[in-house]
Amino acid sequence: MRLLFLAVVRRHTGNAVTAERVRDHLEAAGHVCILKDASDLESSSEIAKLIEAESLEAALALHLYRGGRLLQGHGIPFGIIFGGTDLNEDVNHGEKKKVMGQVLEEARFAVAFTESMKEMAQTQWKARQISWAVTCAAGRTGELTKPMEVLPHARPSERAAGKIYVQSQGIVTGPNSAFNWNTFLRQSGINQSADNLHIFLLVCGLRQVKDPLYLVDAFSEWHREEPNVYMVIVGPEVDPVFTREVGARVKRAAGVRLIREMPQGDLHAALKNCFAVVNSSVSEGMSAAILEAMDLEVPVLARNIPGNAAVVKHEVTGLLFSDPQEFVQLAKRLVSDPALEREIVANGREYVRARHSWQAERCTYQNLIRTLEGSIQD
Repeated sequence: MRLLFLAVVRRHTGNAVTAERVRDHLEAAGHVCILKDASDLESSSEIAKLIEAESLEAALALHLYRGGRLLQGHGIPFGIIFGGTDLNEDVNHGEKKKVMGQVLEEARFAVAFTESMKEMAQTQWKARQISWAVTCAAGRTGELTKPMEVLPHARPSERAAGKIYVQSQGIVTGPNSAFNWNTFLRQSGINQSADNLHIFLLVCGLRQVKDPLYLVDAFSEWHREEPNVYMVIVGPEVDPVFTREVGARVKRAAGVRLIREMPQGDLHAALKNCFAVVNSSVSEGMSAAILEAMDLEVPVLARNIPGNAAVVKHEVTGLLFSDPQEFVQLAKRLVSDPALEREIVANGREYVRARHSWQAERCTYQNLIRTLEGSIQD
C-alpha cells in the first residue's frame, strides 16, 4: 500500500524518533510510507491534494489531535497512535476533546503505549469494538483472525478488547563510538576531571509540559554543597519563548547547564557516559529517554507521574520522586549506594529487553496496517 504518515517530527525529539522507527517497520513490510510533518499541513484541502497527488490508499497519524484530525473525511482508512499530550493535556480542552473523539470513532485502530493510556482513552470516549484481530509471534509476520485479538508478546491485561491496542515502544540504542565524553563536558562548560563527576542528564524538548526548570533550584543548592554534581539539560528548542526563559534561568543556576539537541548516536553515547538520567515532566506518554537509559544500563530518576510510573518501578527499575527535595535525597542515595545502582541498572535492562522489544513492535504495526488493507478490499 501507499501510506501517508502524519506526525510532528521536529528533529531530535521523541516523536520524531518514534515516527521514523514506525515508518521503518511499515516499509520493511513492503509498503510505501510517506512521512509528513503535521505542523506543515494545517488544512483538510492540503491533505486532500496530497492524497490525490501521491495516490495514497491509507494513513496513520501519531497524536490524536495534531495528526489525526487532519485525516478525517478523506475516504481512506486510517489508524492513529496516541502521543501522550493528547490524552494528558488536550482532553482538558473541550473543543479538542470533541474533535479527538470524532477522530477515534473514524479510525480503524488506535495504539496506546500502556494499558493505563488505553483505559484513559476508553474512559474519555468509550471506544467502540472492531472485528479484526491481530496475532503475532516474535520474529515472524502474524495473521489476521476474527473475532478475538491475541498479542502473545503482551501480558493478558494488555490484550485490547476493542479498537485500542496496547503496544509499548520498541527500543533500539546505538551509541556513537567516536563520541568524546570529555569534549562533551567542556562544551557544557564543565571543566573538571570526568573521574570525579556525577552528571545527571535531563533529555527533553524545551516546552512547559517537560518542566525542565522543576529541579533547577534544588539541584543548584546541592551543587553548592557538592561541586562535583551537575545537571545537564539536553534538548531541542520547541517553544522559543520558553526556551529563552530556560536559558536565562540556567545561566543564573550553579551546577546546571543547557546544551542544544544532539544527533541520536551522540545522545545515546552521552546517556551511556552520564551517572543517571532524569525526567521531570508534568506528563508523559512513554519517555523514550527513560527506556533508552535502561537499555544502556544507566540508572533513572523520574518524576512520579502516571506515564513514568508505568515503566519505572520505584527502587526496582529506577527511582521515582514527587518533589525537588525528594529528588535530591534519592540522587544522594544513589551516589552513595553502588549496590542500589547496580540492582536498578540490572533490573532496568532486563525490563526493557523483555517488555520493549523492537521485533514485537514491528510485528504489531505490520499486522495493524494489514487491517487497513482489508478495509480497502471490503
